[in-house]
Amino acid sequence: MRRRDLLKAALTLPLIPWAASPSLAFAREAMAAVGTWRARVRPGQPGWPSEAQWEQLRHAVGGRLERVQSPFDAAASAAAREEALAQIKNPYYLGDTAALTQTSGWVDAWTSRPSAYAVAATTTADVVAAVNFAREHHLRLVVKGGGHSYQGTSDAPDSLLIWTRHMNAVSLHDRFVPQGCEGLQAPLPAVTVQAGAMWVDAYGAVTTEAGRYVQGGGCMTVGVAGLVQSGGFGSFSKRFGTASGSLLEAEVVTADGKVRVANARQEPELFWAIKGGGGGSFGVVTRLTLRTHELPEMFGAVFGVIQADSDDAYRALIAEAIRFYREALFNPHWGEQMVFRSDNALRLSMVFQGLDQKTAEQTWAPFFAWVRARKDCRFKEEPHVIALPARHFWDAEFFRQHAPQLIVPDRRPDAPRDHVLWAGDEGQVGQFIHGYRSAWLPQSLLDPQRQAALADAVFAATRHWGFSLHFNKGLAGAPADALERSRDTATNPQVLDAFALAITGGESGPAFPGMPGASPDLADARSEARRIDASMDALLKVAPGAGSYVSESNYFERDWQASFWGSHYPRLAAAKRHYDPDGLFFVRHGVGSEAWSDDGFTRR
Repeated sequence: MRRRDLLKAALTLPLIPWAASPSLAFAREAMAAVGTWRARVRPGQPGWPSEAQWEQLRHAVGGRLERVQSPFDAAASAAAREEALAQIKNPYYLGDTAALTQTSGWVDAWTSRPSAYAVAATTTADVVAAVNFAREHHLRLVVKGGGHSYQGTSDAPDSLLIWTRHMNAVSLHDRFVPQGCEGLQAPLPAVTVQAGAMWVDAYGAVTTEAGRYVQGGGCMTVGVAGLVQSGGFGSFSKRFGTASGSLLEAEVVTADGKVRVANARQEPELFWAIKGGGGGSFGVVTRLTLRTHELPEMFGAVFGVIQADSDDAYRALIAEAIRFYREALFNPHWGEQMVFRSDNALRLSMVFQGLDQKTAEQTWAPFFAWVRARKDCRFKEEPHVIALPARHFWDAEFFRQHAPQLIVPDRRPDAPRDHVLWAGDEGQVGQFIHGYRSAWLPQSLLDPQRQAALADAVFAATRHWGFSLHFNKGLAGAPADALERSRDTATNPQVLDAFALAITGGESGPAFPGMPGASPDLADARSEARRIDASMDALLKVAPGAGSYVSESNYFERDWQASFWGSHYPRLAAAKRHYDPDGLFFVRHGVGSEAWSDDGFTRR
C-alpha cells in the first residue's frame, strides 16, 4: 500500500461503523470492560489447583476426572501406542480418545496437544461442576464433543477439558413445545440429542428407525452440538436450511454455572447466539432439541469425472457446467459438489432429494450429451445416477448389502454396527492441514451476463489449485420456509444470497506430536498453502468481500468477525458480554476472543 493510501486509511478508521469493522469496535469495548481476570494459570504456576482440589473435583463428578495422556507420549504404554497406530484412520477411535482430535494440526498454526485433565461428563451436573471449578481456579477451559474442529478449538495444552462424548442419548417427540411456549407455539415433531451425540446417532434414530428427517451434517462422525452452534450444513440444506435453523430449544451451562433452558422465549439472546455464533464461546450446550421434517421418498446421487483435453476445452466445460447448474440444478432438489481440479478435470459428486432415478437421469441428460458431443472432452469416469429410498440413506445394513464400497466401518470388536463413515470422508481422518479457505458466492454470479466472468475466475483459480463448489452450503434457491428459519440465526447473512460455498484446501496424513513416522514435509505444506491462497484470491476477484463459513475457514482470516458473522457480530458481542463477562469461554477467533492472546491465557 502506498504511504498516502495508508495515511488516508488510518485517518478514516475511527469513522468506520460497527458493521464495517466490528473487530475494532469490539476490541475497544473489550479493553474498556476488562473483568477481574488478567491471566489463566498453567501447571506449576501459583494458583494451579492442588492435588487435594483436583480430588474434590473428581468426587464432584463421580470419579469421572482423568489425567489426559496422548498415546504417543513418551510415557504412554506400548499397547496404547500400537492401538493408536492401528486405529489412526478410524474417526470413531479418535473421538473416543480424550487426547486426540479429528484433525492433527495445521502448518504454522496449531498442533493437536491434549488437555491436562478431562471431565468425562455423563450428566449436566458434571458440566456444572467443571465450569465452576475452571472459573474459581482461573483455568483455560475447552469443550469437546465430536472433536472435528479444523481450527484447533477442541483441545489446548494446560487446560481442563469438558468432554461430552458420553452424553449421547437421542429421544424422539411427536409433539414438542419448548418450555415457556405453551399456548404460544404449535407442537412440532422433534428430536432431543445430548451434546456428545454424532450425526450418525441422530440419523439412525430419526431417519432409519422413525422415517423422519433432521437437518444435520454430511459427515456422520461430526458432533451434533458443534455443528448446530457453527450454523451447520448437510447434503440437503438447499431444501431444509441450516442445522441451527431447526433448533427449537437447548440446555446450556453458562459461565456462572447456571443451567439455562434457552429457546425463542426463554433466554432468547443466548438461544440466538448459539444458533451459528460458534461453539465454545457462550457456554456448554448439554442437549439440543431440533425439529424434524417429513422425509422425502427418495434420496440419490450423481457421480462422474469429465476430463478436458486442453485449456480451451476446460474453459468451455466450466462455462457449460455453470450454465447447466443455473438452468437445471439451482433449486431445492440438488446439493453437494462440483470439484474443479487443476488437471483440467471436473468431478461430479452431487446428491438429490425428492426425485426418482428416471427424473434425475433426465435432468442430467442434456449436460452429458453436451460432453459426449465434444471431441475435446471425455468421461474419465462414466457418470452414474443412483437413487434409493430415503429411509436407507444412513442405514449401514442396507449399504453393507447393496454398496459396501461406499462405507467404511468402525472395525473395533465392540463397535456398534451402525457406526460407519462415507468412504469419501476417510481422507479427512487425522489430517494435517496445509491450507484451507472458503467463501460464499452470491447468486448474482449466475446471471447470464455474469456467468462468463465467473467461468473465467474459476479457470484462473484452478491454475493454482483445485477447489469445489458446495451448492448445499449456499441457501439461494432454497424454499421460503428454509430461508426464514435460517435467517433467524447468527450465521453471516451472506449465506442466504449465496448459490454455493467455494472451498479449497490441502492436507497430508495424521501428524500427532510424538507419533512414529509422522513427519509432514513442512516446506511442501507451505508451498501448497501459498497455492491454495492464490486459488481463492483468483476466484474472489468476482466476489470481493465474500464471507466465510466459520467451521470451514482460513485459520489466518484477518477480519474474521466480519467474515464469519457480518452484520450479526455486534449482537453476538453483546450476548457474550452478558453471559460471559469475564471470558471464561474462549476459542481463537470466537466471539469476544479479541480480549485474549491467541492461546487464550493472557488478557490483551
